[in-house]
Amino acid sequence: MLKRGGKYLRGTAIGLIAGTIALLLWQIGVLESWEAPTWAWRARSFSARETLAPEVKLILLDQASLDWAQRENGWGWPWPREVYGAISAFCERGGARAVALDLLFTEPSVYGVSDDEAMGEALKAGPPAVLALMPGGSVETWPEFMPRPARMTTVATAIEPNHLLFPVPEVAPGAAAFGHVAGLPDADGVFRRVSPFCRFDKVEIPALGLATYLAAQPTTVTAEDRRLRIGDKAVPLDERGDAILRFRGRHGLPEAVSAAAVIQSELRLRDEETPVLSPETFKDSYVFVGCSAPALLDLRPTPVNPKCPGVVLHAAFVDNLLTDSFIAEAKVPVVALAVLATAIGAALSLTYGGRWWQAGPLAVAWLAMPILVGFAAYARGWWWPVAAQAGASGLAMVGALAANYWTEGRQKAFIKQAFRHYLSGDVIEKIIRDPRHLQLGGEKRELTIMFTDLAGFSSFSEKLGPVELTTLLNDYLTEMTDIIMEEGGTLDKYEGDAIIAFWNAPLAQPDHAVRACRAAMRCQRRLAELRDGFQQRTGAVLRMRVGLNTGDVVVGNMGSRKRFNYTILGDAANLASRLEGANKAFGTETMVSESTWQLASAAFTGRVLADLRVVGRKSAVTVYELTGFAADAVPAEWSAFAAGLTLFREGQFAKAEETFRGLPDDPAAQRYARRCAELAANRPESWDGVWELTQK
Repeated sequence: MLKRGGKYLRGTAIGLIAGTIALLLWQIGVLESWEAPTWAWRARSFSARETLAPEVKLILLDQASLDWAQRENGWGWPWPREVYGAISAFCERGGARAVALDLLFTEPSVYGVSDDEAMGEALKAGPPAVLALMPGGSVETWPEFMPRPARMTTVATAIEPNHLLFPVPEVAPGAAAFGHVAGLPDADGVFRRVSPFCRFDKVEIPALGLATYLAAQPTTVTAEDRRLRIGDKAVPLDERGDAILRFRGRHGLPEAVSAAAVIQSELRLRDEETPVLSPETFKDSYVFVGCSAPALLDLRPTPVNPKCPGVVLHAAFVDNLLTDSFIAEAKVPVVALAVLATAIGAALSLTYGGRWWQAGPLAVAWLAMPILVGFAAYARGWWWPVAAQAGASGLAMVGALAANYWTEGRQKAFIKQAFRHYLSGDVIEKIIRDPRHLQLGGEKRELTIMFTDLAGFSSFSEKLGPVELTTLLNDYLTEMTDIIMEEGGTLDKYEGDAIIAFWNAPLAQPDHAVRACRAAMRCQRRLAELRDGFQQRTGAVLRMRVGLNTGDVVVGNMGSRKRFNYTILGDAANLASRLEGANKAFGTETMVSESTWQLASAAFTGRVLADLRVVGRKSAVTVYELTGFAADAVPAEWSAFAAGLTLFREGQFAKAEETFRGLPDDPAAQRYARRCAELAANRPESWDGVWELTQK
């Protein structure tokens, strides 16, 4: 059996291996598909309870706006660009900080150059306007009609397009700044990050959200140690230089209004009518104009919304910047330590608690813990790799259970092989469930020991052939052994027709004396039922003598290193053997020692038989004849036997003989009568009331 220290080392090793595997899978990206659902779960749970910064507002070109424009003005798509001047003017009325248009104006307006020029002039007159730049087209260098911005910072970025789409020259001058809308989704196609910069023709172009923030309040931007410093703000970056967004608001959407409502409101205000929307809506706000109508093809999957307007990514950037709520990736060393610790803990818990009723709750706890850690980390602004930690837990538990199965399988096979010949199936199963009950080697323990023998076996065995004798013994021993094992006894050995068994080892049995006495009574009664059949086969009446004694012995596996037997050694075992043989002197069948009787007498009937000194022992022991169970009637003659025994002990042999002679149907009484006659004829010089045996 595996020692406690060995189990600890085994569990620790399994945990380290499982944790290392999980970390490797995490680092090479294998776990990303498992991480994505947990990401969405966390993001949705928090976004539904959180609101965006009130300074971030959204104007959406939704389906209702397209329908209104077609119905009221006959505008198809694309709209006249002068309407964006109206949007800019309305935001100016409300006191907006800046307006970002997540729209492309890369082709001349279908309404003519004047339409583009009108939009450019309107943007100049409104709040600082930020226009979008997007990878694509054929332009490979920064156009001359747009001023080349100063180099802002040097930051790692995965976005370095070779071609970029720019606004037409008539619109571009109206912009205060430009921001890129290039974005790379994660491996599962979901947008969770924004690249603060993209690099084109040696120019670093801020993202649309960052450009909008800087247009409203210019400040310095520097990069340091995977952080972007924007004035007094710090933006944590991942390993590829992207900012991880925290989506807030129901479905990740900030407060949004319809573009139609804004345009109508501006037109009504120009006509001195009551607007649909108050300009105060956009006071001190960063306003983002984008598309949500499906036909405009600007919907992006995010963790909180599978069809989210692309402009929300840039609005979320400004919201996170204003509220310092970007998500930072957990540091790899911290994750590695946590994953390894979790894996070791899970492996050890299943190594020591691998039973089915323990494994289930432990598995739930260890798999739930990474999820709880992930949620707690998200609440504090950290992105924690749940899949890596949960994967480590799962691998560690599977490994621990497999190791348990393998090692305990070997233990079970060893135990079954070692004990199947002399332990009941129930006892073997109990040992297998808890091998600590079994201590290999020798140990001192109080046992109740049984010795049995068939009376006159030698005389009738000579009359039977080898086959008949073997069959008879097998039938007899099977019947007796089945009863002994049903009572939880351990079979020591057979010696011819003799059976040696004991109770209270290898498993503790507080009622071992009662079990042994009950087994003896059941065996005697079963033999009585089989006696006629055995007599027909042997021509003899089979009677069994039983000796029972309780005392301390050494019990364990004893023998050579290659061959051993689970057996007992000690004086208590020798006494049980002597009591079995002592039945011959009294004509009885079942004799128990006083130590056994004191533990079992409440459940059985019996009588004091003698103060007996057996061969090989100096001290006498009081012995009892076991005759039945507590519910059985006590023979009336027993009182006379007890009186005769008292006289015998007192040395009044003549009176004792007379008393015993009055019990002609009691074999023990008749043996006492003859013994009294012998003692009366040859009275001993000293008398202690003990019946001393001279032979085994």
